Amino acid sequence: MDVMRFTEIEHKFLVDDRFDLDAFSVALDAMGPTRRTRLQVRDRYFMTEDGASRRYILRHRFDPEINQLTLKALVADPEVRAEISLDLGHHAGSQDAAVDAFVARQGLTWSGSLEKDLTVWYFHDCEVVHYVARTDGRTVRIVEFEATVKKSVDDALEILTRYEGATGFDRSTRSMRSLVDLLFPGVFTSDGHGL
Repeated sequence: MDVMRFTEIEHKFLVDDRFDLDAFSVALDAMGPTRRTRLQVRDRYFMTEDGASRRYILRHRFDPEINQLTLKALVADPEVRAEISLDLGHHAGSQDAAVDAFVARQGLTWSGSLEKDLTVWYFHDCEVVHYVARTDGRTVRIVEFEATVKKSVDDALEILTRYEGATGFDRSTRSMRSLVDLLFPGVFTSDGHGL
């Protein structure tokens, strides 16, 4: 079994509404993505009693491409963390009711949802995403680099560095906060970090 299969390795960068998405797109297109897509996504997050004690959150995503229930570890630095996704079968529709019932049986303590408008560039070893994520009261703009080939943590970080450098990003300026923490600050921990 691939030991890195259930490990997410990514860098997230906060950008503002002045971010030059056109120049970013040109730089990525010059690197030869295998495809590019635009999507609108709804993510629903759930904290359960077990998740709070064992430090993970559940995410249900249903969009035009995927239908997944994902466990994401809550860690101080989200650069490298456990992520396990179950494919719920896109053919079956969103399955919101089944997910809600499944999560409720685990002792639901918090839930929240957000909407994302994404542009995704797919490469053979990395996914690069620009998105605007919104809740009722907050909006964030993010560029995210995620290694999809992960022979080791060091190899995956080198992949991220290559794409970041080609588009003007530097890992020293990455966000240490997860998307959930940015949009729902302080919900899970007293310092509001690591979610």
